[in-house]
Amino acid sequence: MTTRVALAGARGKMGQQIDSILADMKGFEVVARLGRSSSLSEMDGADLVVDVTHPDVSGSIVEHAAKNGTQVLIGTSGWSSQRISELGGKLPEDAGVLIIPNFSLGSVLGTTLATIAARFFSSIEIVESHRASKADSPSGTAVRTAELMAAARDGIGPVEAPHTEQRARGQEVAGIPIHSLRRRGVVARQETFLGGEGETLSIVHDTIDPSAYERGIRLSLDAVQTVRGIVVGLENVLDLGISRS
Repeated sequence: MTTRVALAGARGKMGQQIDSILADMKGFEVVARLGRSSSLSEMDGADLVVDVTHPDVSGSIVEHAAKNGTQVLIGTSGWSSQRISELGGKLPEDAGVLIIPNFSLGSVLGTTLATIAARFFSSIEIVESHRASKADSPSGTAVRTAELMAAARDGIGPVEAPHTEQRARGQEVAGIPIHSLRRRGVVARQETFLGGEGETLSIVHDTIDPSAYERGIRLSLDAVQTVRGIVVGLENVLDLGISRS
């Protein structure tokens, strides 16, 4: 059986990469490639919609697809926990949406390690760097990391983040300061800094080339077909060998 795919954002860098991967995978056929001037109706009739567009238009694409009974894979950044919660209230019960803030295996492992460490350190901050043309900040990966770390500290208390009223202290997400750099020559980099009594821990992940996303994209394309409800994060596609609450 062939899965018919509508690819929204097909002309972007990530869209072109996914298009190439789909052409190489058995059992998939791209039946629609949507750009800025495309109508949402162009995705009708597909079995799967892959959304790698812009935060401003991603919501309407996902809602249209899911309400028509189409499975959705979201690779667009900017899906915070609040936005995901709002989406959940608009979708039919049988909808299947898989949201992947970052397709890199190293990135999801870095976020997982940071989440584990968050319970043991009182001081936490994130610095993330991306290409100059990235539209949103903080990045979806940094937001996801902060939210997971804050959730891991439930019952422990908030992190120590002094003077966050000052703009130079970054943007707080779930009580954790995030500092966003946008510069030429960078694909993606995230550093999570944790500090405690007499010691510090840094967890760093560098994306050196977009090929880092390929394995995660392939795994997500296979996994999304059986998703029910809203599932967030590549860690829910992988077998990390650790228990998760």
